[in-house]
Amino acid sequence: MARALAVWLTLAALAGPSPLGAQRRERVAASPGPSPQSCHAPDEQPCGVARTWMQSAVAGTEGAPASVWSIVASAILPGSGQAMLTVNRALPYLAVEAFAWSQYVRHGISYRDRRDGYRDLAARVARSPFSSLRPNGDFEYYEHMTHYLEAGRYDLIAGGAIEPETDSTTFNGAVWLLARRTYWEDPSEPPAPESAAWERAVAFYRARAYDQLFRWSWTGAPDQYAAFRSLIRQSNDANRLAMQDLGVIIANHVLSTVDAYITVRLRRRPDSDGFAVVGSIPLHRLRPAN
Repeated sequence: MARALAVWLTLAALAGPSPLGAQRRERVAASPGPSPQSCHAPDEQPCGVARTWMQSAVAGTEGAPASVWSIVASAILPGSGQAMLTVNRALPYLAVEAFAWSQYVRHGISYRDRRDGYRDLAARVARSPFSSLRPNGDFEYYEHMTHYLEAGRYDLIAGGAIEPETDSTTFNGAVWLLARRTYWEDPSEPPAPESAAWERAVAFYRARAYDQLFRWSWTGAPDQYAAFRSLIRQSNDANRLAMQDLGVIIANHVLSTVDAYITVRLRRRPDSDGFAVVGSIPLHRLRPAN
């Protein structure tokens, strides 16, 4: 975001005022103001004591009719509305848009490459001893791998009622420990298998533990495990940067749209001699009562 803002400000500075804007400022500066003597008459109407001409807002806007389509164009492609209005701020918006999209694509490619990398490494090293079919898991599945060296067994005794993993250093064992702590009065004392506490704990375990198809173990492969965790971190970083780039793109669209809207609203009417904001102070009301 900071880099995109710096690019925008630099380009805006390089763009500079347009010749039309300079001509307009000359005409505005030459416009006659209220007579200085009018400020000394207490019984006359309040005089203008602060007059700020909106030079930057309307600079370079002659010759192009104000249109709602310029606002729509800015919402679709930042800078296009400013180009339609012939103001000198089109280039910064277009440059930021191009830069942000290029960064978004680059970070997106980096994210997908590293995601595919850690998925492939896990399938080849940690999952291959347990199943010939190794479907991709969701993001949480691989995140769990970074915290647990092994998944553990899903069912200790094949056939019959399920016997959850009891080794709490494995992922499945940790899930079963959490289930016992949640639903049993004493995690070390199992209730009757037909009790509601047992059934709820088993249901909790089934919903979260990984079966043989997704079982993993990084035991005996410390270098590959370190590479896997590094790829996870790099993938997360790339995804975070891509989301930041997307935020810059959205902000650029919003800013360009608001800019075009304000420019259209501040554009002078064709039958007027110029646009200005005049502030006045009723001096006669400030005089002390006699």
